[in-house]
Order: sequence, then structure tokens, then C-alpha cells
Amino acid sequence: MSLQLPPLALYVHVPWCIRKCPYCDFNSHQADNDIPEADYVKALRFDLQQDQVLAQGRKITSIFFGGGTPSMLSATAIGQILHDAENIIGFEPDIEITLEANPGTFEQEKFSGFRAAGVNRLSIGIQSFNDRQLTLLGRVHARDEALRAVGVARAAGFDNLNLDLMHGLPEQSIDDAKADLQQAMDLGPEHLSWYQLTIEQNTAFYSAPPVLPEEEILADIQDAGVALLAGAGYEQYEISAYALAGKRARHNLNYWEFGDYLGIGAGAHGKITFPAENKIVRLWKTRLPKHYLDAAHSQKISTNLNGHQNVFGGGSDLLTPESLPLEFMMNALRLHEGVPITYFNQRTGQDWSMLADNWARLEAQGLVEHCDGYIRPTVLGRRFLNRVLQAFIHNDD
Repeated sequence: MSLQLPPLALYVHVPWCIRKCPYCDFNSHQADNDIPEADYVKALRFDLQQDQVLAQGRKITSIFFGGGTPSMLSATAIGQILHDAENIIGFEPDIEITLEANPGTFEQEKFSGFRAAGVNRLSIGIQSFNDRQLTLLGRVHARDEALRAVGVARAAGFDNLNLDLMHGLPEQSIDDAKADLQQAMDLGPEHLSWYQLTIEQNTAFYSAPPVLPEEEILADIQDAGVALLAGAGYEQYEISAYALAGKRARHNLNYWEFGDYLGIGAGAHGKITFPAENKIVRLWKTRLPKHYLDAAHSQKISTNLNGHQNVFGGGSDLLTPESLPLEFMMNALRLHEGVPITYFNQRTGQDWSMLADNWARLEAQGLVEHCDGYIRPTVLGRRFLNRVLQAFIHNDD
């Protein structure tokens, strides 16, 4: 089978935040003073120019500003980044442009500017509507600000909103979690990202873990929440993603469907397909903002393993033929509807027949199914997804 170029997205990383949350393991750095906005925008432009060749003639289907806290940037800066991306690479006519925002009053004042700059989807990081929970999570906003933020976003012209909400929080009961979720649904967002708090390494919570609800309570919260969301018309299409009809997150779908994406900014990651060379490569940029800015200033070019010139350090990994089935399935099987079986052939360059025996064994166990040209997990398979994925781990033995 030969590789085919999949759609191309763009991820823009903004590495600063007002305060590092104790559960956060992302590449984010507390900004003690004003962030170097102008220098960072210039560095992003140069980053895009370096990566232009990776687009291989494709235009961008979606953009996601993540962080950190992208809403710390001014609307002028966001507009300049979008202007540069359109000029350097180009946009598809129906491009989705998402920006993560804090619900704090300072960020709310910028929402109209973000909309005018071209952002057409806002993702507001609320996490909880319970002030006690917000304090335990180290958030810098309160319930009232979270409620107000949605109204401000609507007034600014956003008709496509995502709210980020956690469950399984310290001291959280089933009723607490349901109340959080009901409040979020009452605000009428088009999309909800509702996910369980997990303790990750290199976080403050990992060093001093809070007491989280027991497994039985976590399971009850999950079941109760899924029922609430379904009753309100939110379809669960991925492990932690729920959307009203026609409002699925297109940028995230591109990840899960094993599409390509450029990553610009400090610590940003990308994945690029090279059909002519029969290669798929993951690339990343240096993590520390100072090093990233210094690299842009010096413009000292280094070359990664794929021969792509890059001034921003970081590195790259070639995805081996042995690793590709697992890489593909780790993404595709997060989706409740799965993906067309043709995507495996086109986006890994491998023939589905090589997995036929493994898939048949999983089907016999009731964990996956192949229906109407799609491969997907069953309800049981979603519950035991790690077990399903083990079937695609290459073993030299």
C-alpha cells in the first residue's frame, strides 16, 4: 500500500499562564511579568516559514491555540498569527479556528477582539462551578466569573463554544459532579469536554496527591454524567467529548483520524506524512520559551533526522512500520464510531490484511466490530480499551 497525504491542521502553543495549576503537566510556565508578546509572534512567524515545506501544498483545515493560556495574548497578536498562517500556508474556506481561554475577567474583556481577529470557536477552561473545588484545583477564577464568561462569549458573537469540565475531583460527591455538569449544560454550549482528573507525573498533585473519590464513586459519576448528557442532546463521540449535532471538534477529530498537523511554538509537536519517501515523522520544538525565542533570534539552523531544517531545536522521530498499527489504533479507537477501514491503508501505508487475525480475535471477544466499512470498539471495548490496544503492540519475540 502507498501512503496518502491526509488533511493538515495547525497547533499553536502559547506557553505562559497566570499560575501553574497543580494537576497540569502541559508545557506551561508562570508569567511573573509581561510576556514577550511581540517577540513571540515574530518567532511563530519564522517557525511557520521554516515548516511551510511540510504542508506539501495542502491548506490548513483547522487551527488550535493551546497552552498555557492563549487568551493571555492580545487580540492583535492572535490576528497577526492568523494573518501569517494564511499568507504562508493558506486556509481552507471552512477552516475551524479554536482558542483556549480562561474565564477570568481580564480574558473576558478580549473575547470580542478574538472573534474579530478570526477565531470562530472558543474553548473556555472552567473545570468546575464549585468555588471550593476551584480553590483545590488552583484555578484563578471563581464560579461567578465562569458563568459570566459564557454570556460575554455569546455577546462577542461566538456561536460555537466548548466548555472544559473535570470530574472525579478531590472531595467531590456524585451529586457535586452532577450539579457541575447540569450547570454546564444549562449554559447551552455546543460542545463539552468532560473528563476525569488524573494525577500525572511532574505535577504538584503527583508530589502531594489529593484524596480522590473511590473507584466505585468514579464509575457512578461516569454513568450518571453520560446519562445526563445524552438526555440533553449531547452525543458522546469520543472518550471525553460530547457535542450537539454538527458541532464535533474538527481539530481533535483530525488527531483521532490520524491526520497531519504542524506544531509551532515552544514545545509544540507535529506529525507529518511524506508519501514520496514512505515516511511518517513526529517533530517537536524546544520546550523552554527563552530557548525558543533565542533560537528564533539566532536563526541557527539544525537538521533533524528527516532532513527538514529547523532552527528551534527539539527533534523528530520516524514512526517505524512496526509501531504504526498501535499509533493508528491509539487514536482511531477513541472514537465511538471508529474510522473508515480505508484510513488505515491510506494513512499508515500498510494493508489491513496484516491485522485481520488480531482483529478477528478481538471481535470474537466482543471488544471491536467491523461494520459498514468502519472499524470501531464496542461498548465493552471502550471500557477495556487498554486491553484492546495491547493486541497491536509489536513483539519481536
